Amino acid sequence: MSSSTAGAPPEAPPLVSRAQQPLLALLVRLHLYVGLLVGPFIFVAALSGLVYALTPQLEDRLYAEQLYTESTGTPLPLARQIEVAQAYIGEAATLSAVRPAPQPGTTTRAMFSAPGLGASESRAVFIDPVSAEVRGDLLVYGTSGVLPLRTWLDQFHRSLLLGEPGRLYSELAASWLWVAALGGLVLWFIRRRRQRSAGLARSPQLRRWHATLGLWLLVGLLFFSATGLTWSRWAGGNIGVARAALGMSTPSVSTALDGETVAPAGEHAHHTGMAMPAAQPGNPALYDAVLSAARDAGINAGKLEIVPAAGPDRAWTVTEIDRSWPTQVDAVAIDPRTMGITDRIDFATFPLAAKLTRWGIDAHMGSLFGLANQLLLAATALGLAILVVFGHLMWWRRRSPVRRAGVLQALAALPPRALGMTVIVAVLFGICLPVLGASLLLFLAGEAALDGLARTRRVRLRQPG
Repeated sequence: MSSSTAGAPPEAPPLVSRAQQPLLALLVRLHLYVGLLVGPFIFVAALSGLVYALTPQLEDRLYAEQLYTESTGTPLPLARQIEVAQAYIGEAATLSAVRPAPQPGTTTRAMFSAPGLGASESRAVFIDPVSAEVRGDLLVYGTSGVLPLRTWLDQFHRSLLLGEPGRLYSELAASWLWVAALGGLVLWFIRRRRQRSAGLARSPQLRRWHATLGLWLLVGLLFFSATGLTWSRWAGGNIGVARAALGMSTPSVSTALDGETVAPAGEHAHHTGMAMPAAQPGNPALYDAVLSAARDAGINAGKLEIVPAAGPDRAWTVTEIDRSWPTQVDAVAIDPRTMGITDRIDFATFPLAAKLTRWGIDAHMGSLFGLANQLLLAATALGLAILVVFGHLMWWRRRSPVRRAGVLQALAALPPRALGMTVIVAVLFGICLPVLGASLLLFLAGEAALDGLARTRRVRLRQPG
């Protein structure tokens, strides 16, 4: 051994093998593209989600007059409460659902459809169940009946208040979030292995913060991405088709009446001698009988919704709407002529995929585990927003006037087999997640255009004056 090499440290192993280097370059560039181009959308979704997670307690104070009452005593029949609500709102509106007061000190909610309301919107009249006093009248949204503040935040979080076109923003964020998270994990693992094996200096502080925070948030980021995609427009539709094909769709109660009932509803049924009210969908007296039938059938949650029949050949439904833990979302269909149960669904019998979807969505909205769920969501959303800021700061500090090789160059450097597998995987994910696929094509087209402009500029510079 020569004196010049004696005592020299062993040569540091390469970061990855020579065959893997183009793949690593592709991953680095893709991670950068996602951070720079999709990061702002993820940042907005994170901050709006942070505020949304903290709204339940704020709504309790803001809408305390509508939600709560100090009256004590025996509640009036639902029929009386509904009559008061109908008299208050007028004949132009149609009663679409009733949510009885879930516990003493809370109000009953009568929900009406009316001309001029948007899709999934209802007017909710809040009734004191003891005194029949009208406590308020608010516009509510969706099957969950969220109040105005959370409706506004929900619409901003999902679509930036731009309607259906705006939903592309949130789907774009959810489609790429898991790619950024898993890509960051792979990059962290490779760099950490290199540092340990080669004895290299630690990474710059900002990169360490970015990597450490990403690792702590990894499970939450994957959860946000997966649950966000389940109710997105394009990817969510594909997920629904796949679940249906596998027999894992969320079951729904049938309201069709074929003249037969599963079983009499209980002591109030027609064969006991009780005089039943006329089976007309708008008859307020039916609500008490239907609720009693549902209670006898085991619908025992405090929070539930009664929906009248859509026509004379349809059943009424009573559905549990308690999305906390343990989840209560059982439902029954009731023949208003006999008060017999014509169909039912029980959460215990849901397919596993349907249960996971239900729990995932409720956890995403902060309702599954109450305050603990909200605080965890808020911390994860805040961490995600900080993660995006760290990423942009890293890019800003390391930006260079000389453009580095991009995704197209990294793809061209891949071995043929690796290139083929990469293209196949990208196409499959692009089909399953159309917004991801379309945006990837836009990234590549934009990069190709920039490359073309750069080549044209270099050619012009070489030409004699």
